[in-house]
Amino acid sequence: MSRALQPFEELVELDAEALRTWSARALDALGREREEIDAINVYPVADGDTGTNLYLTAEAAHQAVEAVFAAAEPDAAETVRAMAHGALLGARGNSGTILAQLLRGMAAVLAEGRDGDHLARALAEAADAARRAVAHPVEGTILTVASAAAGACAGGGGLVEVAGSAYEGARTALATTRGQLDVLTRAGVVDAGGQGLVTVLGALVETVTGQAPDRPGTAPHGVPVPARPAAP
Repeated sequence: MSRALQPFEELVELDAEALRTWSARALDALGREREEIDAINVYPVADGDTGTNLYLTAEAAHQAVEAVFAAAEPDAAETVRAMAHGALLGARGNSGTILAQLLRGMAAVLAEGRDGDHLARALAEAADAARRAVAHPVEGTILTVASAAAGACAGGGGLVEVAGSAYEGARTALATTRGQLDVLTRAGVVDAGGQGLVTVLGALVETVTGQAPDRPGTAPHGVPVPARPAAP
C-alpha cells in the first residue's frame, strides 16, 4: 500500500507516494495512541473522545487518498487535495474539525510545491487556517501547538530539516500547554488535541526520514508513558 522507507532514504520532496505514506502512518500512529489521547481529554469537555475523533478523521482522509490511487495514478497535488477533502468530509468533533482545517491549509500550498520551503509555508497557512475556523481561539490547545510548529520552521530549508523543526517545535509547545489552561494544570495533562497533532507530525518525520522520532507520551495526572520504539 505504501512504500517502506529506509533510514538513509531521506526525501527532498513530498511526491504522491510520500503523501500516501504520511497519510497511512498518521492513521496507524493515531490508532495506536487513540486510547492514550482519549484518556487525557479534559478540554473543552472531559468526554474522552479526542483521540477517537482524530483517528476517525485521519481514517476518512486516508480512505480518500486510497480512493484516488485506486482510480488512477494521481500526482502529488491530487493526493494532498484528496487527503484534505476526505478529512473535511469525515471530520469528527472539535479536534477532527481543526485537523481537517490544518490539512486544508497545508493542501493549498503543497499543491503548488512540496519541498522544504513549501512545507514551511504550508504549516504556516495550516496554523492560520485553523485559527480562522475557530470563533474564539484559546491558547494551550492544538492551535498553540500548530502555531509553534509553523514558527519553528519559518526559515524554511530542506524537507527533512523543516519537518524535524516543526515536530520539535510542536512537541515543545505541547509540554507547555499543561500550564496554559487551568483545567489541564489541575488534571496534570497536556492538551489532547495538541498531542494528536504531534503524533501526526511525527508520522511526517518518519515519512521523510524513514525513522520514527522518539515521543514520550503523558498519561493522566502526569504519569509518564514509555516512548514507543521506532518501527523497523
